[in-house]
Amino acid sequence: MLRWAARKILEACRLYGLYSLKVKGPLHDDGWFRSFEEHRPVDREGGPVPFMTYPAVEFLARRIRPEMTVFEYGCGASTLWWSRRVKQVHAAEHQRDWYERITAQAPPNVRIHYAPLHGLGQLDDGGGAGEESYARLALEPGIPFSIVVIDGRLRVRCARHAVEALAPDGVIVWDNSDRVYYEPGYRFLEERGFRRLEFVGIPPGLNEKSETSVFYRPGNCLGI
Repeated sequence: MLRWAARKILEACRLYGLYSLKVKGPLHDDGWFRSFEEHRPVDREGGPVPFMTYPAVEFLARRIRPEMTVFEYGCGASTLWWSRRVKQVHAAEHQRDWYERITAQAPPNVRIHYAPLHGLGQLDDGGGAGEESYARLALEPGIPFSIVVIDGRLRVRCARHAVEALAPDGVIVWDNSDRVYYEPGYRFLEERGFRRLEFVGIPPGLNEKSETSVFYRPGNCLGI
């Protein structure tokens, strides 16, 4: 009786749908509500998840393998998520405090490379040595990467170096690929034989749609 009355009250206030999403279903199962409440990308149990669209995360989780190597432009929860699933993770970070915070949490198979940038946004609008050093960090380890994730600064410039850092069957994962000002980077990859697979959806804790794209070539490591 109490449950029936509570439901009627929620329905009258047009809140029952929100309550239903909170207690069961994909937003509950994926940890969206916990991410929203804690202001950080986590799964239902509080473990780290990439701050990408849920469809992209689910796709990658099903196809990555323990022997893979990953490089990320931009470190964070995704770095910790990758570290539990692949052999080795390298990441570039330009903010000193964030670099120290994630480094302190990282397991032994992670190395984060610090390269400071000053006053730059997402656009490829700089020309100094620091900017080029950041973009070239994927080449510094000297190993071919199965996956390069572009989710930091200077993304167009990073894409040019990411191609050089990939293994022959490697792929590029580009977050926020719905942003039109990265179009030169998308064209650069497409001109070099990469095809594009878009994953549109919401990321952890946000109530707006975004897009994450996988750029791949035939015979790639994800079997696309």
